Amino acid sequence: MSLEFISLENIQKVAHEYGYWAIFLGILLENLGIPLPGETVTLVGGFLAGSKELSYWLVLADAIAGAVVGGICGYWIGRTGGWSLLVRLGKLFRISEARLLTIKEQFSENASKAVFFGRFPALLRILAAPLAGIVEMPFGKFLIYNLAGAIAWASIMVTLAFFAGRIVSLEQLVAWVSQFAILALVILAAVIAVPIWLESRQKEGEEIER
Repeated sequence: MSLEFISLENIQKVAHEYGYWAIFLGILLENLGIPLPGETVTLVGGFLAGSKELSYWLVLADAIAGAVVGGICGYWIGRTGGWSLLVRLGKLFRISEARLLTIKEQFSENASKAVFFGRFPALLRILAAPLAGIVEMPFGKFLIYNLAGAIAWASIMVTLAFFAGRIVSLEQLVAWVSQFAILALVILAAVIAVPIWLESRQKEGEEIER
């Protein structure tokens, strides 16, 4: 989901050179909706903290701050012009506006869970905040779940890299976490898509009976 030229090696070089700023900005930009590997950036930060090159607490604060600020910016981007952009993208990929409205309704019903748990699956971490803005989730409510999700996600990622980085290589750790993130996305997609499919089948059955 990340840009190809942003390899783990390049991320490590940037983190070594710019330290806490690299971690903060990398995570912030991802939460704005830009496909940067914020998860990998966080793991690199935790790994460097485990090797005493950076402070654990400052890396954690950076990760939380980047996720929160990026999420807020992403929310307002979605709130101010996200729907029109989504409709244009839908036409490009031949997704009808009616289908987009159905997806919007489904997301709106589960917006709180999506904002909190959306930190963990690949891709949804990029889209959750803008989508919350598109469905006009109340900002105060978004702020609470955005903060809670950022704290939970950053704490797990940084702490995992801080301790596990002493046992396994950073490359292996990033690979495992990436596989988990993709699996979580597949499961989440199934949870969302199956009810929509069942509902459409039920409506088709009712129309046939008539």
